[in-house]
Amino acid sequence: MSNQEVLISIVGAFIATLLASFFSYTILSAEQTPIILASTGASAMLIFGLPHSPVSKPWHLVGGHLVSALVGVTCQKLVANPIFASSLAIAIAMLLMHYLRCIHPPGGATAVTAVIGGEQVEALGYFFVILPVFFNSIILLSIAIAVATLRENNPFYPEEAAHSKATVSS
Repeated sequence: MSNQEVLISIVGAFIATLLASFFSYTILSAEQTPIILASTGASAMLIFGLPHSPVSKPWHLVGGHLVSALVGVTCQKLVANPIFASSLAIAIAMLLMHYLRCIHPPGGATAVTAVIGGEQVEALGYFFVILPVFFNSIILLSIAIAVATLRENNPFYPEEAAHSKATVSS
């Protein structure tokens, strides 16, 4: 990325994580927000810092977090030991992300957060998948798409389309 693209990405990551933090804080207490934002911050590093990486694509971001949250909540409900539940959640989330073609490494933190996130996360149950996980993913994705329009090499605009557009206008 050029220096201008790096600067745009940094500003985008700041805005996206600020919005996700504010949103998460309104749902959870101040004590619970940092653990939720660990996976959100890791996702921001990927989608803004490595926008052309396969793990930074929209389906990977949203699908990876949703699958991981579902698995994490399920493990939290079915497995009493949090260490075993967390480890199982990571393994199953990885397996499902692989088969659904939505590998997103921060999803591992999302799965663990569903297991060890505390009373408020536990009280949300499967609602945790929607609030805050899905909404934080959509916040990040929305800002990433907006930022991508300012980049020279837009990761959401296929190179073939850009090439054919340039060929047609020539």
